[in-house]
Amino acid sequence: MKIFLRWSLATSIAAIILVSGGNRHDPWLWAYVAVFALVGGYAIASMDESLVRERFHPPDRGADRLSLRGIRLVALLHVIAAILDSRFGWTHVPPMLRGVGLVGFALSFLLIVKAMRTNRFFSAVVRIQDDRGHHLVDSGPYSIVRHPGYAGMIPSLPMSALALGSWVSVLFALAYSALILRRVAFEDSFLHANLPGYTAYASRVRARLLPGLW
Repeated sequence: MKIFLRWSLATSIAAIILVSGGNRHDPWLWAYVAVFALVGGYAIASMDESLVRERFHPPDRGADRLSLRGIRLVALLHVIAAILDSRFGWTHVPPMLRGVGLVGFALSFLLIVKAMRTNRFFSAVVRIQDDRGHHLVDSGPYSIVRHPGYAGMIPSLPMSALALGSWVSVLFALAYSALILRRVAFEDSFLHANLPGYTAYASRVRARLLPGLW
């Protein structure tokens, strides 16, 4: 019941904000809400209560000095920019690119959910979760890259901004991606120093985000 209520609330808020704030006659906005509802519902259904608390209410700020609130603010600004752009028509993204963005957003989101389903320690902050029995996870997508969740997050917002049809939104989305890329470098070093077995794991799985590149 809690899962259904979370999904209903998140979907309703997204629909109200996007459609009432933007151009309600834009079919791409409705398509975006539909994709958000489907993938978001799948994500929420994948979380148990302990993971929900860790994702949305971590017990401390973690080791990274960069505020989680700052990252989330930039993510929110990409939506606000898209709504305003939709309402006032500042920029135009061709329909083909919006379609690419919508598919890319869905696939990126699904990769994040897959990483979350595999790793019950998928936290919003950089910390060792001794309170939850934190240990190394190297199965599923973690057998291919060390940070599959971030590999999904980095393209997710630029794809989202394209789907929403706003180049202004793309700028905020790229800023978000840069912040997540920085988080990858920080967290990888932190895990090398603090998570038992991580250094050996990194010698087996060499790619942080994309095999053959980094």
